[in-house]
Amino acid sequence: MTETMTSADKGRATKTAYVLAGGGSLGAVQVGMLKALAAHGLRPDFVVGASAGAINGAYAAARPDIEGIRELDRLWTTTKRHDIFPFNARTLRRLLIKRDFILETGALQALIERNLPYRRLEDAPIPIHIVTTDFLSGEMVVLSKGPAAEAIVASCAIPAAFPSLAINGRYLADGGLVSNTPIKLARDLGATRLIILPTGHACALRLPPTGAISSALHGLTLLVAGQIVKELETLDSGCDHHVVPSLCPLGSSAYDFSHARALIDRAELQTREWLHNGGLDRCDIPDALRPHRH
Repeated sequence: MTETMTSADKGRATKTAYVLAGGGSLGAVQVGMLKALAAHGLRPDFVVGASAGAINGAYAAARPDIEGIRELDRLWTTTKRHDIFPFNARTLRRLLIKRDFILETGALQALIERNLPYRRLEDAPIPIHIVTTDFLSGEMVVLSKGPAAEAIVASCAIPAAFPSLAINGRYLADGGLVSNTPIKLARDLGATRLIILPTGHACALRLPPTGAISSALHGLTLLVAGQIVKELETLDSGCDHHVVPSLCPLGSSAYDFSHARALIDRAELQTREWLHNGGLDRCDIPDALRPHRH
């Protein structure tokens, strides 16, 4: 049975969680959101992230202030697609010989290890919870301790594109397979206020994406949007929830990292306007997350 909290109760017991969704290169949108939230003086009590949201969430858990998010901004605007999806002669040999997955995870893991200011999840200044999927059982596996880079890579390991990672005796893959926007998980972890950061999806495309990974990532972003709507529609009334508006219309592919600067700037401006117009006073579901076309 769910008890409805009074306003006074909420004021005394507020525990804020940032919930960051997945979305490939559209994760750059979340950087702009985080910059605006930091400038507004917000600081989460803990962070939950899945897939690309695990990367951004891990950095937000390190330092969610303006200077900290500027470092995340620098990472996104200097990262190229081949830094994460390194197609080369070795890739082609793997496809010809083994054909079990397309890419190795070493490039992404090295990128995270070079830039994340802590090595283990439990050492993050703000608690961080990374969502992954047990690739054999389909269960959600939440990682809150252990090597940070491994946990983040596992949460980003899109099946077929990347191999699952063996962690604690389980083979873990992309968190989006079970919950790309882990809203209910954040609630179960004790949050009384959720600030949800979606990435949005390329709703302004005129043609389907080409290429296996590009198509998979586009499908993933559509799945994310649907998951957010379904989880919010069934969320108990005792929890405040605020969805930072995603960009719409959006024509950038989730596989294209060349638009990071534009996405960050546009999302920061839009989030500042949302905050100024009372976004944190409303608990609604943005229409941009529902199925639509332009």
